[in-house]
Amino acid sequence: MNAYIFPGQGAQFVGMGLDLYEKYPLAQELFEQANEILGFSITDIMFQGTPEDLKQTKVTQPAIFLHSVILSKVMGDSFKPDMVAGHSLGEFSALVANGTLGFEDGLKLVSQRALAMQKACELKPSTMAAVLGLEDAIVEKICAETPGVVVAANYNCPGQLVISGEVEAIEAACVSMKEAGARRALVLPVGGAFHSPLMEPAREELAAAIENTNFATPKCPVYQNVTTVAVSDSTEIQKNLISQLTAPVKWTQSVQNMVSDGASLFIEVGPGKVLQGLVRKIAPGAESQSADIPS
Repeated sequence: MNAYIFPGQGAQFVGMGLDLYEKYPLAQELFEQANEILGFSITDIMFQGTPEDLKQTKVTQPAIFLHSVILSKVMGDSFKPDMVAGHSLGEFSALVANGTLGFEDGLKLVSQRALAMQKACELKPSTMAAVLGLEDAIVEKICAETPGVVVAANYNCPGQLVISGEVEAIEAACVSMKEAGARRALVLPVGGAFHSPLMEPAREELAAAIENTNFATPKCPVYQNVTTVAVSDSTEIQKNLISQLTAPVKWTQSVQNMVSDGASLFIEVGPGKVLQGLVRKIAPGAESQSADIPS
């Protein structure tokens, strides 16, 4: 069975999507539509902006979403998912690709999500850190014992977790992680505590937008970050998408469940190859590759 997976923030690069724009009239049409919906020329930043411009959350999230979704659309009949999943932001791309959300609705939600997260980041100094070489249970225990807000936020693959929270709590937790034997505990260059309780103001803001958006029955199940199991009920998908901002991204568990349910080939749709690397560590027996741009 084919599992199509969609990357999240961090996969962006200058020039992303230009090959699609130049080659396919459909891609050009959708990119131009996106410029109109967003009210600024995101294509200028994606195709020839600076890495700094592209790194702004309000640009990064729609840019990755557009690259992934437009690639899935130009694939035409060769895009045949039995199941889909997306890492954090990538869940929105997955939901457009499997027919749950329309292109315009998906882009508007991603844009609102990015702006709401940006605002939440500005309310309190917060950050994230990557922890390598410790078991999940030890990371969770250290987070629970550290004063302040610090939680496990991204279960990326066995031995690679990202923690999220207040700056001082993250720094203190990193010291404890190293003492507990972590190979690395490294504060990341991000401006906020994504997938932590500090994103509650963004969750509330996005909840209203999600509740007012039409969600259709998907063409195939989606394995959502919050529950990690196959979901096909549009109301449940909506509810999980709202919870996603303050809940951890359980990527390891999602991939394991997809494999248990029959996934043997993982196809990454969007910029970069980050998810393929994670799949290889989570499920060494499964195949993984990038989506082919049709000739």
